[in-house]
Amino acid sequence: MITSNSFADKLDQERWFKYFLIAPAVFIILLIGLYPFVKLILVSFQNITMFDNELSYQGFIHYERLFDDDRLWESILHTIIFTAVALPIELILGFLLALLFLERIPYKQVFVGIILLPTVISPIVAGATWKLMFDQRFGPINQVIAWFAGHEVKLLWNIEPALVWPAIMVAEVWQWTPFMFLILLAALSNVDREQLEAAQIDGASWWMTFRKIVLPAIMPVMFIALLIRGLDLFRVFDVVWTMTKGGPGTMTETISIYAYHMAFREFDVSYSAAIAFLIILILTVIVVAALRRMEVSR
Repeated sequence: MITSNSFADKLDQERWFKYFLIAPAVFIILLIGLYPFVKLILVSFQNITMFDNELSYQGFIHYERLFDDDRLWESILHTIIFTAVALPIELILGFLLALLFLERIPYKQVFVGIILLPTVISPIVAGATWKLMFDQRFGPINQVIAWFAGHEVKLLWNIEPALVWPAIMVAEVWQWTPFMFLILLAALSNVDREQLEAAQIDGASWWMTFRKIVLPAIMPVMFIALLIRGLDLFRVFDVVWTMTKGGPGTMTETISIYAYHMAFREFDVSYSAAIAFLIILILTVIVVAALRRMEVSR
């Protein structure tokens, strides 16, 4: 006969056994994720530079320096504008592609696989490829433009201030539009067909059907896709660094490139740690606000 005390002891042992099983995974996650974050905060309150290695507490000198750094806020502005332009373009193109492939077409799986190829390429490789594509002498893009123009064209895509951002935008949109396409295609495929057929029978227009049925059904998935891509765009580094290294001057310098420059070019480690913490703080605020909005909209 099992008494109540022995049953409670058994439940307690099972509870501790579960904790024992997940303890190694939790420890590794904390070691990989929490330790660098704590170390980052500690370094930001020290003064580690190329000429100084002061490990004692230095107060908020580096955080005060953030407010007077015009180059930092300029890089943040570049990042925000880049995100605000690239994200809607990727969303719209991805949605249009998803609508196209929602219908039954021959060799659909093959074409979907081809479209997704850019997403499996390293951003460094993608940036280097597009840098060659936009090359003044050997790049095919200038050659194609010259064919249509009927004369030689010399567009310095990676140098001229008016052309560098469009070139970077093309590379970024080319690589990550398939990501939006795949997520939106999965969301559209799960829309209730019976509701769509009922709306069609009732004579609803395409726009009314999309606004009243399709959009509410795919909105949660679309919201998550926008959040993921928005965070990724805000910390963009690889493509910009490969194509322009933040130039000409600091025209294409994003917040991640500026933090890299201060850490590994100027060797101002503590100040770069303060910049990195600022990036983490901004992204955390964005994520929390987005998740709260998603909970309110339910």
